[in-house]
Amino acid sequence: MKYLFGPVFSRRLGYSLGIDLLPPKICSLNCVYCEVGPTTELTCERKEYVPTAEILQEIDRFLASGAAGRPIDVYTLTAMGEPTLHTRIGEIIAYLHARTDKKVAVLTNGTLFFDPKVRAELSAADIVIPSLDAARQESFERVNQPAAAVNLEQVIEGLVLFRRQFHGEFWLEVLLVRDMNDSQEDLAALQQAVRRIDPARVQLNTVARPPMDGRARPVTREKMEQAAAILADGYAGQVEILVDLQAIEQKELGQGKQLQPKLVEEIAGLLQRRPCPIEEIDKALHVQDLELTRACVQALVNAGRIEKLVHNNKEFYQLATVRSDPRKD
Repeated sequence: MKYLFGPVFSRRLGYSLGIDLLPPKICSLNCVYCEVGPTTELTCERKEYVPTAEILQEIDRFLASGAAGRPIDVYTLTAMGEPTLHTRIGEIIAYLHARTDKKVAVLTNGTLFFDPKVRAELSAADIVIPSLDAARQESFERVNQPAAAVNLEQVIEGLVLFRRQFHGEFWLEVLLVRDMNDSQEDLAALQQAVRRIDPARVQLNTVARPPMDGRARPVTREKMEQAAAILADGYAGQVEILVDLQAIEQKELGQGKQLQPKLVEEIAGLLQRRPCPIEEIDKALHVQDLELTRACVQALVNAGRIEKLVHNNKEFYQLATVRSDPRKD
């Protein structure tokens, strides 16, 4: 389908059927860590970017195809950009509620919550998960690279106002990027913002997928745990770490290795012939250094030359044909 994807399993939401409200990539931010890629249209202008009628027809086709027999816990409105830029998002939420008995969630960067119309439209959702990666202007601009019309204080105040009027589940996601928004000053400012907004829970994240900007690196386990403790201080809700810290640490071990350009090209040549797991690449090219092999493979992933796929619960790498669908929560 053109607008619906999944269902995919989400750590937070269970089995989620995604509904994409925008073409790639129209957004009010150009976040350095975004796995979708750079924003092509940086804007705060709301309009009907894709035909709502087509989205509703696709929902009907999905339901008519026997969707009741598939494991779905929630319908998630998202986008290859910022879903609240779509002016008829409220109509889509209402349509889902009228035709299904499942919850409706919205994943958003929260930049348009200052607009009373946006707050009113999202009030009908069951779960709203906005993000706030920085509460200091300098760090906000560094990590999120906002459109000129985006004002950080206005963003935070919009989140505060929405929280007061919203009766569903309101969770705030914070994504930390090494040396960009993880200083003590940043964490202290985020702590104050969390207290003001008072979400039901705070979900702490870091860079876990190949980012738009190669400078975006994950923070350490120590930093994540420190950040969780700081944000929890004086806050009555729950702070949870979303990311798999062990997997992040294993990737970081490889990134400390000195890359060998010749080996990088040999790996690319091997993958032209067939998909391979890391261990097979290491053995076939007689590297005998899994950390080095992993680092070279990750360099190719970051460059968009190869992609990972999972088959029978095993990870393989292959030449990139089309970009892997990043619209999975």
